[in-house]
Amino acid sequence: MYENVINSMVPTITQDGISAPDFQTILAQWKVIFRDIYGDDIYIEPDSKDGVLLSLIAYAMHGCNNTTIAAYNSFSPLSGMGEGLSRNVKINGIARKLASNSTVDLELTGKVGTVIKNGQVRDTAGNVWSLPTETTLDLHGKATVTAVCQVAGAVGALSGDITEIATPTLGWQSVTNLTAATEGRVTETDAELRQRQAQSVALPSKTVVEGLQGTLANLPGVARLRVFDNDTETTDGNGIPAHNIAVVIDGGDASSIAKAIALKKTPGVPTYGTTTENVIDSYGNVKPIHYFRPTEIPVYVEIKLKPLMGYTTDIGNGVKESVSEFINALNIGDTLYLSRLFVPATLDVASGGNTYDVLSIEIGKTAESVSTANMDVAFNELVTNTIANINIITVSV
Repeated sequence: MYENVINSMVPTITQDGISAPDFQTILAQWKVIFRDIYGDDIYIEPDSKDGVLLSLIAYAMHGCNNTTIAAYNSFSPLSGMGEGLSRNVKINGIARKLASNSTVDLELTGKVGTVIKNGQVRDTAGNVWSLPTETTLDLHGKATVTAVCQVAGAVGALSGDITEIATPTLGWQSVTNLTAATEGRVTETDAELRQRQAQSVALPSKTVVEGLQGTLANLPGVARLRVFDNDTETTDGNGIPAHNIAVVIDGGDASSIAKAIALKKTPGVPTYGTTTENVIDSYGNVKPIHYFRPTEIPVYVEIKLKPLMGYTTDIGNGVKESVSEFINALNIGDTLYLSRLFVPATLDVASGGNTYDVLSIEIGKTAESVSTANMDVAFNELVTNTIANINIITVSV
């Protein structure tokens, strides 16, 4: 008897997807049913007991409809959320990245053949970094390894900050980090996981570069990466030799990166880079794999503001944080365009964006060299910024 009315209140799945009526539509349909049962003169407005009952019934049905829609959408990585998305991407052979520790590439030196077991080093701030379980110095008395900070989270270490051996070992003489550490991170967000899932579909692809990039992106600790393929007969504009591939990767274990490159690259194609790891293939042959760690380019910013009514130092600090986050989100090799900094420098009204006017922004690689020019970045460079390197000047015009 009420089949058509009930059908108009439940979710419907068509070729266009799933849909369901809103709360008011459901409530109106329940009022139709009640009036049909008890007569048109029944009083079921919101201020009546029967009206409240109908609202509760409609609200419960509306909630069930929303749950059904959420369950339907969770089957797609484009619309899944939270734990549902985490389970969904397993079909691609990946998993959500959990909170991680900072990592850094270390250069160890000492006597040839020295074996370092469960080694540890210490940075200038007193943080302890753990080496792989076992490391052997090569024929040159050197080894490049990736150390992991024992303290979870975004622990930083600038180039040259790690020079102290915390576990003295006979034959191990020195340690240093030639590049800055890749800071740890919080648990991967839904948006980041969706982006990585899109990359992961390239893992079994026929395009070697896409397959290599998808494999590297899913290594633990990898924050950013770029893969360049020079398939021409001459050295390209980036300086990459003919018929070479160049990987620029931020974060991740050095040995795992080299093994992934060796596994996914086309046989016979050389690798180009300043970091070298030896990989032993299934036949016992040693193959040197070269890649780049990005060279970090510090960015200094000078912002001139005209304070308006309500402007405070805290709002200025918010401007610094917003600009710094924008710069640090750029990928390897991305040019820093000056004009694009005006967007993060202009906060929304709720954060105080209506209490100042941005007059000018200048950027540079030193505090003394800031200008209104864009900052060009090489293919293996990465712009970075700290709030301390942003100077806000208030000007009364």
